[in-house]
Amino acid sequence: MTIDLGGIRITLIPGGALSLDGGAMFGIIPKPLWTRSTPADAENRIRLACNCVLIETDGPTARRALIETGHGAKYEAKEQAMYAIDVQHWLLHGLRAAGCRPEDIDDVILSHLHFDHAGGLTHRADADETLHRFFPRATVHVQRREFDDARANFGIMTSTYREENYTPIDAADAWRLLDGDVEIIPGVRARLTPGHTRGHQSVLIEGRDRTAVFVGDVLPTAAHAGAAYNMAYDVLPLDNRDSKRALLAAAAERDWLLILDHEPRNPLVRVRPERRWFVLEPVSAV
Repeated sequence: MTIDLGGIRITLIPGGALSLDGGAMFGIIPKPLWTRSTPADAENRIRLACNCVLIETDGPTARRALIETGHGAKYEAKEQAMYAIDVQHWLLHGLRAAGCRPEDIDDVILSHLHFDHAGGLTHRADADETLHRFFPRATVHVQRREFDDARANFGIMTSTYREENYTPIDAADAWRLLDGDVEIIPGVRARLTPGHTRGHQSVLIEGRDRTAVFVGDVLPTAAHAGAAYNMAYDVLPLDNRDSKRALLAAAAERDWLLILDHEPRNPLVRVRPERRWFVLEPVSAV
């Protein structure tokens, strides 16, 4: 799906899919509640997409940027089975379908540095299994707080921050570390949404006609729209709830389109207020 926001085009790109434990994904919410909308498999896992966004701008500052890189393809058989990852279906194939090559990307923007968002930053293409940057010309934009926490492995999960996703970027000096709500590239801004991680950011894509927001893991699927629907993986669950409330309120007031990073069915939604909270409405065309 490609949407013209007015001077900026966005295309939703599949970055792969994986399965994670449903109880962990819904935290304190009882299983009889979350399974109404999100069925679990025999191992209690739920299926999650890794949705990415290609941004294309025109004019003298024309460039191609990518939000998120999905899980990538660097997994041995044990992890492929654990997370139900198919290493034959990752970001590369979605980019090709959109008529884009890795070397066409000028900028990569990450909500945070967990493996299912940053795994596609690097790949192994040689017989000796050497790690390479997947986007050889791109600057990688992430919040400084997130970068520091990733390198210190500060998180709930012990293996979600993976050095294999970062060291080739180090070698190329290709990081750009952001401090707060700043412009990333023309028409694209960071919005701090801490909670899932301390340095988590959402990304506002502001065209002449409308704005779309990639929300990241502050609101991973449509089933997480409720106030209490946090993940057990969230480092600061109360902060995540506050970030989610503020983001939903702004989206409802300003008619923003939201793009949900792990939603497997309808990742593009609008927001409307309902009673003391908000509901999401799927958008099939704009």
